[in-house]
Amino acid sequence: MDLVDSVPRSSRQSAAQTQKNTISRVDIVLFNGFALPNVAALIEIFHKANALAASQRSGRARYDVSLLSTTGGRIASSSSVFVWSESVDSYRGTNDAHLMFIAGGAGAQHASHDERLRNWLRHRHPLSEKVHPIAEGRLLLEAAGLASRYGSPLRSDTEASDRFPMLWRSEMPTTVGIALRIVEKDLGPELARQVAESVAPQHETPFSASIARSTAPQVSEKIMASARWLEANVDRPISIDDAARLAAMSERNFLRRFKNEIGMTPSDYLLRARLNLSCQMLVESRLPIDKIARRCGIGGGGQLSKLFRKYLATTPTDYRLGKEAYSE
Repeated sequence: MDLVDSVPRSSRQSAAQTQKNTISRVDIVLFNGFALPNVAALIEIFHKANALAASQRSGRARYDVSLLSTTGGRIASSSSVFVWSESVDSYRGTNDAHLMFIAGGAGAQHASHDERLRNWLRHRHPLSEKVHPIAEGRLLLEAAGLASRYGSPLRSDTEASDRFPMLWRSEMPTTVGIALRIVEKDLGPELARQVAESVAPQHETPFSASIARSTAPQVSEKIMASARWLEANVDRPISIDDAARLAAMSERNFLRRFKNEIGMTPSDYLLRARLNLSCQMLVESRLPIDKIARRCGIGGGGQLSKLFRKYLATTPTDYRLGKEAYSE
């Protein structure tokens, strides 16, 4: 029996309009020796989203970005570029939605011993809808006894962990990716696409073209949603039956439709999504090979090396070194 949406149309429209006009506070936590590139990308994404939202929608900015540090004032990045920040002690929260990003970089280890910063993180964490550490930024969360957060602050940790166990405990694929998904959720896929096209692109990998097939015009909404779900869950064991249920199809019909529309089986797509993410993390982070493999849903460094030799005729280490040499 089909369920009927009993919410009046006028109420739905009013709620949607309210959501569009809501301000989200984007808090970016910095420290001396933070890595600038990902922070700059975040600022650029939300600034561009504000500009597009103001020109196309209500005329209002959607995101209020704050750079925060323990003492405030001038903070030096690892590349000796200085930025101005607000002190966490003078920072006052609001009733608006809060999103927290914690910078990565060589200074994260030292910053993880800052008790004032740890206490502030403990205070802000339950009030933030999303908490995303960038690379070494995870050290600050761990020092404060906290975890990455991608759920609603209205639920208790236990309830959200039960409903979304992997999203709650694990890091999402990339900082740029999660920022664009936030924009997509808040302002729609078309505006998010425009933002993505205007900011610096992520590292292109040998698997990027395969993953891009899920956005081709001939791909149906259900298959596109299932492909995105596979990408979002690369760090966990996934059954094809789960993906088929997400698409509201039988497993047999789902396998046929997915291969016809995407050009490969769901299993092949998932493997390529994992390899694509591993290539990005090799270039965009300094994480060890074994840790990258586990975060990409690949057993360990040895298994990742086998896959790299099979598909790229190289090793993860050589891939990383080659891209570093090319960028110099």
